[in-house]
Amino acid sequence: MKAKEIRELSAEEIAKKLRDMREELLNLNIRKATAQVENTGRIRQLRRDIARFETIKAQK
Repeated sequence: MKAKEIRELSAEEIAKKLRDMREELLNLNIRKATAQVENTGRIRQLRRDIARFETIKAQK
């Protein structure tokens, strides 16, 4: 998601998306530990998206 799109979301929507992304990241990290992850690039992408959401959340 681009920063411009994130800025258009409400605070509740940002919080919900952050919760969902953190849950997905946790699940991916657990699957990575057991060698069941096919797309390891998704972990990196999620971490960056979470950071982007947190930055915009702090700006609001």
